[in-house]
Amino acid sequence: MLKIGHEVKVQDSLRGPNPPPDTEVIRVPEELEGVPGANQSPETVNFYARNYPLESHSVENYGYRSWSRAISDIKEIRDHHESLNKPIMRASVLTGDIEPTVQFVEGKNVTKEIKDKALELGFSMTGITRYDHRYTYLSKRKWVKPFPHAICLALEQPYEETQMIPSGPAEDAVFATYRRMGELGLELGDYIRSLGYHAQIHNPGDSGSPVIPMFVEAGMGQQGANGYLLSPHFGSRHRLMIVTTDAEVTHDEPVDYGVQAFCTICQVCVNRCPGRALMREKVWWRGVEKFKILAKRCRPVMGRYAACGVCMVVCPVQRYGLKPVLDHYAETGQVLGKGTHNLEGYEMRDLGYFGPGQLPKFDAEFFHIPDGTADQALMTEFKEKMSSGDVQEGADEDKIFLEFADKLRGIIVKGPQSYVNEMLDEVDQDEF
Repeated sequence: MLKIGHEVKVQDSLRGPNPPPDTEVIRVPEELEGVPGANQSPETVNFYARNYPLESHSVENYGYRSWSRAISDIKEIRDHHESLNKPIMRASVLTGDIEPTVQFVEGKNVTKEIKDKALELGFSMTGITRYDHRYTYLSKRKWVKPFPHAICLALEQPYEETQMIPSGPAEDAVFATYRRMGELGLELGDYIRSLGYHAQIHNPGDSGSPVIPMFVEAGMGQQGANGYLLSPHFGSRHRLMIVTTDAEVTHDEPVDYGVQAFCTICQVCVNRCPGRALMREKVWWRGVEKFKILAKRCRPVMGRYAACGVCMVVCPVQRYGLKPVLDHYAETGQVLGKGTHNLEGYEMRDLGYFGPGQLPKFDAEFFHIPDGTADQALMTEFKEKMSSGDVQEGADEDKIFLEFADKLRGIIVKGPQSYVNEMLDEVDQDEF
């Protein structure tokens, strides 16, 4: 039996809308102890925020998103989701400008009211921290309102379908979770306004910033080796969003759940990743010590195989929960489920089943996919056309040049382009 370093009493607000009566206590072995939340250098985070601001995946990787939508093996499922999700996302865009319906009560802290309402609506977890404007995407800086607080909200995705990753039914369940979350976020925003405060809904498909750093600060989990937030009860099996507000609330504090040290030992997701996209050791990235994902090896698999997600399904914390996993580790020194087909086995369309120690093989060409911003993707397309050998001097060249100039002019006039902006084409883009 390993020596226990500290215990974490998990808040009821992190255990679902109807938690069991006994408070869940997670025992963290001494050898897994680290810092609460994440190890970071605030000065370095500030430096990168000032000099190299973040941009959304939707803008920065426009070329990949356009390519993946066209070739995806779940295109019909994705298209159906987007048609249903469009009005939900559209309703979120202007929420920051909606005025409260009443005057707030001076000096009244509404933390409990907001958290209770979030759980009543059906959210699985909620916490509150400051909204960290250092992470706001460059293209969203005009859109994000200067509200100081972030209400962090998580919704569990169905357990059974998650274990079917990677597959159409699994991703269909993910999309349904996103839609439900977006609807609940709008309802929570209405409730906050009924308390006398503003609320801006950051729809999970079109957020103003990456949200995991704020979930970590709110004590809702720690980032794992697979890049997901690993929370006490749901592991990585949830979807995340925030609502920013000027309500009078109290912030939660970051917690050391032992996740990052455990991930360094576990390594199941690293070993099982089809694209070999996960790193075994943490690195310092933009001022935060974290496990980094090699996106150029991850995205080609995601685009072709139902958005992949193998790193989620093989995570023992997702499969069994953090408490059972850490209890097992404290008692045996072993990772629960590691090396078993129950945890590590998965199937991939047309490739077959892969058990422990088995991985699919892809050639080098598999990883050569479009990427870059809209203008970069356009330039790549232009170069490929001009060098294809099928272009005749004269009229053909003139036609290609004119098409290129026309498309480039549109990109310059509209500003940063993303697949989200295209989907929400009826919304005034100045609002973004």
